[in-house]
Amino acid sequence: MMMRGMGNMQNMVKQMQKLQKQMQKDQEELHSTEFTGQAPDEAVVVKFTGDRKMVDIAIKEEAVDPDDVEMLQDLVIAAVNDAMDQIETQTQKTMGKYSRNIPGL
Repeated sequence: MMMRGMGNMQNMVKQMQKLQKQMQKDQEELHSTEFTGQAPDEAVVVKFTGDRKMVDIAIKEEAVDPDDVEMLQDLVIAAVNDAMDQIETQTQKTMGKYSRNIPGL
């Protein structure tokens, strides 16, 4: 009876290791994915990697008005928030399946 229990334990450990490897692979893939956030009319466009690092920003010339810096700030915030929302959604889709299968989380 004791030996049988050990075999089940080894199987569980193997399954957990396999799951952990898959989780790391999915996370690396997510981190290397690029997400594009846009303000209205694409006045500001930002690119982030899945690990939330900005890699690019493009600002249309007409969005730069020295008399209305607040508008440009709002456009940058809108573009960044758009990208962050996309990353969050994809993170939940990609990584959420792992936490759903782990008891206690």
